[in-house]
Amino acid sequence: MKRQYHSCDLQQLCNQQVRFAPREQKIQQIDRAERLHSELKPEQMYSYEYICFRITDYRPDFNPQQTISGVHAGHDLRLFIEDVSDAANLAVTDSVEPVHTVDDLSRKFHVATKTISRWRQQGLVGRRFLFGKRKRLGFLSSSVERFIAQHPQRVQRGGQFSQLSDEERGEVLVRARRLAEQGASPSQVTQQVASSVGRSVETVRYTIKRHDQANPQRTIFPTESGPLSDERKGQLYAAYRQGESVEVLARRYGRTRASIYRIVNEQRAAHLMQLSLSYIYNPAFDARDASEVILQPLPKQESSVQRSRMPSGLPHYLASLYEVPLLSREQEQHLFRKYNYLKHCADALRSQLDLVRPKGRLMDRIEELYEQAVATKKQIVQANLRLVVSIAKRHVDFSGEFFALVSDGNVSLIRAVENFDYGRGNKFSTYASWAIMKNFARTIPGEFKHRDRFRTSYEDLFFSEQDDRADPYSQEVAQQLRARQVGTILSYLDEREQKIIISRFGLDRTCEPQTLHEVGVTLGVTKERIRQIEAKALDKLRVAAESEKIEHLE
Repeated sequence: MKRQYHSCDLQQLCNQQVRFAPREQKIQQIDRAERLHSELKPEQMYSYEYICFRITDYRPDFNPQQTISGVHAGHDLRLFIEDVSDAANLAVTDSVEPVHTVDDLSRKFHVATKTISRWRQQGLVGRRFLFGKRKRLGFLSSSVERFIAQHPQRVQRGGQFSQLSDEERGEVLVRARRLAEQGASPSQVTQQVASSVGRSVETVRYTIKRHDQANPQRTIFPTESGPLSDERKGQLYAAYRQGESVEVLARRYGRTRASIYRIVNEQRAAHLMQLSLSYIYNPAFDARDASEVILQPLPKQESSVQRSRMPSGLPHYLASLYEVPLLSREQEQHLFRKYNYLKHCADALRSQLDLVRPKGRLMDRIEELYEQAVATKKQIVQANLRLVVSIAKRHVDFSGEFFALVSDGNVSLIRAVENFDYGRGNKFSTYASWAIMKNFARTIPGEFKHRDRFRTSYEDLFFSEQDDRADPYSQEVAQQLRARQVGTILSYLDEREQKIIISRFGLDRTCEPQTLHEVGVTLGVTKERIRQIEAKALDKLRVAAESEKIEHLE
C-alpha cells in the first residue's frame, strides 16, 4: 500500500534511502529523523533543505523553495522512520533498549489498541522490527517516554476514558456471551456490544480478549491455542468441501476468515499434489496450436459404421453396455490424445504451484483440467466395457464366477487406458485384450491350485456329473439380491461409517476400493483413525446381518 506523504521531496528522499543506502546508514538516518521529530514545533515552517540536512548530513543538489509546516513535517518524518526501518530489517533482539508492541502499550496504559493508533498520529514514533520471522511495529522505551513527557494529559485521559468499571465490564461480557451462543461471529459480537454499551469496538474486543485469557475454561470465543494440527486442518478442509461456510468454520475453530481461506488453500494444494497425473507423452503436445487441435469436439461417427444389435433378455448391467456406441479408429485416437494432453497440461501447471501461498486461479485450472481428463477416460472405458464381457465369457468355464471376472477385467481395462501409447498406431482393443487376458492368466490358475487341494477320490464322478451351476444371468439376479441385503445392513451405520465402508470395499460402482490413507485424506483424519472406525463398523454389520438373518456375510 502506498504511503501518503505531504511532501513529495521527503517521499522521494525516503525512496532513495530505502533502495540505495547501506543498512548502517539507514539506522543512523532513522535516529536522526526521530531526534528531529522531537524538536519540531507545530506552528513553525521548515524548508526541505533543512530537513534533508538534519537526516542525511548533506544538502540536496537542487535548491527547492518548498516549505512544510511542523505538523506535516512530523507526519512525514514518522512515515520516513517506519519505511526506512522496514527496509533495514531491524531485529528486535538487536535493540539496545526495550521495545514495546502495540499490545504491550495497550496493557501498560490500560487503553485500547485503537487509542495507540491515535497516539501515533499525534506524535508517538514507531519502527518496524523483526519479531522472529514476522515484522511488527515496535516502540523504543525512549520514544514512549518522550511522548509521555510531551503529552502527559492526553495519556492520562486515554487511560481514564478506556477504564471500565466492574459493573460495565460484567455487562459487556454478559452481552457478548449471549450473542456468541446465538452463533454471532466475533466481529458481530464486538460491534453490537459496543453499540449497546456506548464504548468503542476496540475497548469491547480488548475486554473480551482479557477475559478469555484469564478464564480459559469459560471463554466467550472458543479458540484453539497454537497452530492447528494436520488432522484438524484436514477436518476443516473436509467440512469446507461438504459445503460449510467460511463464517461457520471461523467461529468453530476460533480463527479469522483470512486464516480459514489460507488453511483451505493449503489443504487444497496438498490434495492436488497427490493427484495421479502420469501420462504418455507425445511431441504433438508441444506444438503452438496444440490446444486448438487436440481439444476439438469428438469427431462424428461415420454413417457406414453399424451399431451392434442388443440380444434380448440381458440383465440391466449388460443391456446398458449396448447403449454406448463403439468408437471408430479416429474417435479412439482423438480421445486418447485428448486424455493424455489434459494430464500433460495439468502436470505442467502443478509444477508451478506454491504450496506455501497457492493461487486460487491456478488450482481452479488444475482441477478443471483433471476433471476433463477423468471424464475423457470414463468415456473411453465405457465404450470398451463390452470387450471385457466378451473375454470374460470365454473364461467363465474355468473360473465359474462370471461377474467376478467382469469386475476384475474392468480394473485391467482402466489400467490399460492409463498405459496405452496411442502414438504407436495400434488399436486399443488389441492392447486391452492382451492386458485383460494376461490378468486372467495370472488369477485363474491360482484358483485351480486352490481347488486341487480339495479334490477327492470321487474326482471322475464329479467330472461325469452334469454341471448344474447357474448361468451368468442367474448370477446377476443373485448379485442384485446381495446388493439389497448390503444396503439394508448399511442402514445400521451412521453417515461417516457408511462412507468409510463403501469407500474401502468399493460398494459404490462409480469408485474403486480405496486404501486407508485415501479415505483418510477424503474425510480429513488419519489412516489409523479410519482403521478404528472401519473395525467398529464391521462389528455392527455382523450384528445387523444376524438380526436380518443374512447368511455368508464375510
